[in-house]
Amino acid sequence: MARSPRRRRNAATAAALLGIVAGMGGLAYASVPLYQWFCQVTGYGGTTQVAEEVPAKVHDRSVTVRFNADVNSALPWRFQPVERSVRVKLGEEKLAFYRARNVGDRPVTGTATFNVTPAKAGPYFAKLDCFCFTEQTLAAGDSIDMPVSFYVDPDMAKDRNLDDVTTITLSYTFFAAPGQSDAGPSARIAAN
Repeated sequence: MARSPRRRRNAATAAALLGIVAGMGGLAYASVPLYQWFCQVTGYGGTTQVAEEVPAKVHDRSVTVRFNADVNSALPWRFQPVERSVRVKLGEEKLAFYRARNVGDRPVTGTATFNVTPAKAGPYFAKLDCFCFTEQTLAAGDSIDMPVSFYVDPDMAKDRNLDDVTTITLSYTFFAAPGQSDAGPSARIAAN
């Protein structure tokens, strides 16, 4: 017995709607990794690049790189740059340090997010190595100096949109790593 045209239309509409719902669910599931990939590739939102090696050429142009540090209130750490800023030539490798101290009463693991401002400098700011690539665990009362090795790509000198950029700010914010319970009352201590 053949289906009526109305039933076929209803079945086709239901199948199309289910396909749309499944597609939207798939996009929602993939949106975070796709956004992270997009930001890493394009430098969107001040996302820095990761590099394997330093460029062969150093450009005469210099910029000041300032360092900023923040801590989420749920992490009982003090966190600050060892130096507030450095002057760097484009293509020159620099090593900077941030200092963290656990002021809580138990070991805590933190993870850092990062960006640079102005955001348009993100595609030209490259990290060779960084404490932000892994989680950091500090015992109660412990402190550590954490390195970040970086350079500003000499190709920045070719980008006319960045002619006005003389200072780049590298910012980190530490958060308690996922899966940890609340750090307790001492977690309310602010950075700096």
